[in-house]
Amino acid sequence: MKNFKHILIAVFVSLAFVACKSDDDAGEDGDAGAGTVAAKVSGSNFTSNSDFTVATQTQGGGSTTVRVQGSDNSGKGIVLMIGGFEGTGTYEIGGGANIFVNASYVEANASNPQDSQAWQAPYDDTVAGEINVTEINETRVKGTFFFDAKNSNDDSVKMITEGSFDVEF
Repeated sequence: MKNFKHILIAVFVSLAFVACKSDDDAGEDGDAGAGTVAAKVSGSNFTSNSDFTVATQTQGGGSTTVRVQGSDNSGKGIVLMIGGFEGTGTYEIGGGANIFVNASYVEANASNPQDSQAWQAPYDDTVAGEINVTEINETRVKGTFFFDAKNSNDDSVKMITEGSFDVEF
């Protein structure tokens, strides 16, 4: 339950503020199949189930927020959030006061929700990774990402590498 509260707080805080994009270099599209989020989680392959994968784009307070979430059949999932979204480009996760671009990796336990674990990025004032949006239109968003995330319960760190997404709104 403690992790769930931390995730909710991070989501609400990130929706309330804007972030600046770091540059306009969008990079490659990555290897995610249509409707999925894919990555390596500390070296192990992760691919979301397209039935449990969604992207949203919302407007509020003069700012746009893009959120991409993908989960697999076992309850593992990745959430990417870009507050202050301005189109294709590279968005740093963290880096000083820039907490409005964030990411998380979750291992949910449906039979015992209190045993669910979450790793958050950023977890200090350094840059923890990047989200690169390479394509966006009215129906889908595509891009790549990587980040290091920390679990507040045991201080373990998960390295999320070779991430990509191709998700419909």
